[in-house]
Amino acid sequence: MDLGPLIQPADTTILVVLMDGLGGYPEPDRGTELEDARTPNLDALATEGVSGRCEIVGPGITPGSGPGHLALFGYDPHEFALGRGALSAAGLDVALRAGDVAARGNLCTLAADGTIADRRAGRIPSDEAATLVERLQREVTVDGVEVLFAHEREHRLLVMLRGEGLDPRVADTDPQRTGVAPPPAEAHDPAAARTAAIVDDVSAQVREVLAGERANGVLLRGFDTHEDLPGLGDRYGLRGVAVAAYPMYRGISRLLGMHVPAKPDDLAAQVAQVRAVWDDHDYVFMHVKTTDAAGEDGDREAKMAAIEAVDAVMPDLLALGPDAVMVTGDHATPPQMSGHGWHPVPVVMRGRHLGTDDVTRVGERPALGGMLGLRPMAHMMPILLASAGRLAKYGA
Repeated sequence: MDLGPLIQPADTTILVVLMDGLGGYPEPDRGTELEDARTPNLDALATEGVSGRCEIVGPGITPGSGPGHLALFGYDPHEFALGRGALSAAGLDVALRAGDVAARGNLCTLAADGTIADRRAGRIPSDEAATLVERLQREVTVDGVEVLFAHEREHRLLVMLRGEGLDPRVADTDPQRTGVAPPPAEAHDPAAARTAAIVDDVSAQVREVLAGERANGVLLRGFDTHEDLPGLGDRYGLRGVAVAAYPMYRGISRLLGMHVPAKPDDLAAQVAQVRAVWDDHDYVFMHVKTTDAAGEDGDREAKMAAIEAVDAVMPDLLALGPDAVMVTGDHATPPQMSGHGWHPVPVVMRGRHLGTDDVTRVGERPALGGMLGLRPMAHMMPILLASAGRLAKYGA
């Protein structure tokens, strides 16, 4: 539904705290990470507000971070799409032109037989990775095509192709598992056949340049090109700000017209940044990556610790007086899977005239009894707007 005719101004502020990859699933001998973490402040928020669970894309569908964030911001991920490449480019302030092709890359470790030993090259430190990416920029060349390598953080990088006749309809070369060889680039359309061949050439050159390094290959996914999206201001009349450290999440926020201040160094710096921008914005989004990183590493204890760290700063955030607040995730990253999962993510929300339910603690199973029920994530934005007094009545 187009909310445009219903949007009304209000002197209210919405706060969204997103723990990336928050969702998980319980087992017979233990709960989820959120259920078993010590979260007195989030439990208090659940007691004061309402809870539920959200499916990001649909039942059984494992979402990427792009669809997860678009849904969080109220964009139907079936209608709007952004590849990881476009998001990474925006996060690094690399302006994609029409016809450019960008992909998100992982520096990886390939075994002697060419199979993937580690998709993240042991989470190679950023300074070491940046040096390798600079080498790639100097030494990898393709006739008639400009190749750009830009380092993001740790093992992550952007790879962009610029030239005539390029097409982003290319399959990922990252199988997202170890023990197998990276697949060759495959064109989803005949028009992308040349681009796929260029991608294979670039990947082969990367292996040559980085031979002997622990990061000796690259895995590419999320091929995309320039996209125009309606911003939060146009859709909802909101002055949005994103407090995030990782380039991709800064990128999607920037694409949606949100203000993105300087990159914070840690969680304490994020809280300080939220405080600094609070009076100038009415939609404040804070993204926390550590929960997802721990889940991808299969580290249950680290994920619980990351959740507890967010719980510890919630009083400082709530002291700013948001009129509506939501804490949730963009997808599940169960440590049992060491990757994204299809599982619904828990949501806790507090706002004007929202009421309360019987849920008194956060977690996937407690949320089963919450008033929000099980909903598409894209429905959360209208509920936040309504609870902040920003939606008018529909019809006579």
